[in-house]
Amino acid sequence: MSKLNLRALAAQALTPIIEQQSSLSRSLPPIQERCPERDRALLQNLVYGTAREWLYFQAITKPLVNKPIKDTAVLALLALGIYQLLRTRIPAHAAIAETVEAARQLGFGHTTGLLNALLRRFQRESEVLCQNAAKYQHAHPDWLAKQLQKDWHEHAYPMMEANNQPAALTLRVNNRQVSREQYLALLAAENIEATPCQFAPEGLRLAQLCDVTQLPLYNEGGFSVQDESAQLAAHVLNPAAASVILDACAAPGGKTAHLLELVDSQKLVAIDSDRQRVKRIDENLARLRLNFAHVQVLTADAAHPEQWTNGQQFDAILLDAPCTATGVIRRHPDIKLLRKASDVAQTVALQAQILAALWPTLKVGGRLLYATCSVLKAENELQIGSFVHHTANAKEIAIVADWGIERPHGRQLFPSVNGGDGFYYALLEKTA
Repeated sequence: MSKLNLRALAAQALTPIIEQQSSLSRSLPPIQERCPERDRALLQNLVYGTAREWLYFQAITKPLVNKPIKDTAVLALLALGIYQLLRTRIPAHAAIAETVEAARQLGFGHTTGLLNALLRRFQRESEVLCQNAAKYQHAHPDWLAKQLQKDWHEHAYPMMEANNQPAALTLRVNNRQVSREQYLALLAAENIEATPCQFAPEGLRLAQLCDVTQLPLYNEGGFSVQDESAQLAAHVLNPAAASVILDACAAPGGKTAHLLELVDSQKLVAIDSDRQRVKRIDENLARLRLNFAHVQVLTADAAHPEQWTNGQQFDAILLDAPCTATGVIRRHPDIKLLRKASDVAQTVALQAQILAALWPTLKVGGRLLYATCSVLKAENELQIGSFVHHTANAKEIAIVADWGIERPHGRQLFPSVNGGDGFYYALLEKTA
């Protein structure tokens, strides 16, 4: 086991995020391996909590620091200290002492006096310092906060507030194996509190985070972990029995599995361009016992179907398009640090390219569901509006639902504290 304390490990996980060199999903797992198992939940809490409010903490500490702190790890420790003092029940003396000790362990012994002084000053003056930084409390980069306000007006601040709350653990019951009511009973028998999701028929929301591998029927494939908003995709596409289906950009396979749980298709092709992530589709389908003979999983580029379709056409296409992921920030708070304004235009161009490339592979009378986990209009309703305008044989089908809000094109879901992530859906039909 590592000799570094928990705060030092947390700073090591945060440093590449702050330097915009890596994502939390890459930087945290190897560090969790070096952490005693009993402390891993706290490590994740410290890392995610600090990343979630990093920009707010920077605004708080600005008046405290006379000279810029050059060492990223020390900056991370300062923010970690503030997070503990402001947002956790860890006793202040322990939070400060352990955070200062982490600086020494990481080879920044020369900064321990400064770090100690800054955290103790924050402890004394927290009310005034937080008040002075109140306009940055939303903890989103300026470009994103402005874009959300421009796109969504009164929805922008509630959305940013939701982004700053940890997301609940949501499951999708595999109804080929067990019903939602039966699985609720299994959880109740183990004193695990859960409630049915409001909109997703197979969805359950757990009251507490837990190790999902310890839940009933995990090894037997009784459920998947999937957000409620993402669970709506298979129901909106709703392909007929014996359809030939394409799940484009499918990894890690949550929506692929859901389609297989709901529909006896003739053939289902699931593709993704990332070889490592394609392996996860296979692994997930195997655990869920959905690795049927009629399922084909390929490493392939959705923007170049001529390389892998062999002339095959599809009755139904699910295009979970690449996006800025601005609807899932509460699950991936590092998006606020890693995403740049210039990424939006690049993403919109890639989406348009994939849409145009896949459309010819759809049969006449077939349907394509365009989905993103973004809340930005450029990637969603404006993208679909442009496609329908420029594509003579594309007809939009209205999605009639009691979730999200109807837009000029498609339906938009916002992230909500007690609900699902931010998601967008638009359903298109190919006419003769």
